[in-house]
Amino acid sequence: MARNNRADLRLDAPKGLRTSNIVGLGRNGHSRDQFGRFTEAIARGMGTPWFLLGLTLFAVAWISWNTLAPEAWRFDSVALGFIALTLVLSMQASYAAPMILLAQNRQDDRDRVQFEQDRQRAERTLADTEYLAREVVALRIAIKDMASKDFIRAELRALLEHLDERSPSDDDPEQSTTESRPHV
Repeated sequence: MARNNRADLRLDAPKGLRTSNIVGLGRNGHSRDQFGRFTEAIARGMGTPWFLLGLTLFAVAWISWNTLAPEAWRFDSVALGFIALTLVLSMQASYAAPMILLAQNRQDDRDRVQFEQDRQRAERTLADTEYLAREVVALRIAIKDMASKDFIRAELRALLEHLDERSPSDDDPEQSTTESRPHV
């Protein structure tokens, strides 16, 4: 069965949470990502001293112009408490807050993914370390069970002594001569 909606084919979200593409967004959500990057750039810009300095200079220029300029050139009333300036600053704040929250949410998502990757990496490292520790213990046990040169020499000497104790009548007399045997 062919599906027309590509959002149904996504496997990274539970079935009940899958949503269809919003009109205007690319097939892979590139526009959504561009908007997210745009909001992060705005939030990053608003968090700088230069933005605060610029906003302060803008407010000082606005107030100075509407206070010192000739009456005909003023566009905001001092008597009414600079209503237009208050409106402009309120509008700027009303757009800035959601953009900052969107940027924080994207950062939280990145941090969550990074935390999960770090946790998985730590689990793999722990499993590898435990495996290597078991292998080192197995090697130590194998080395303890391995025969040393001294042990082999002692066993060979004991066998030679045992062969020397045997009488020549037990074996073939030609093979029992001690001159043909090398000493270890």
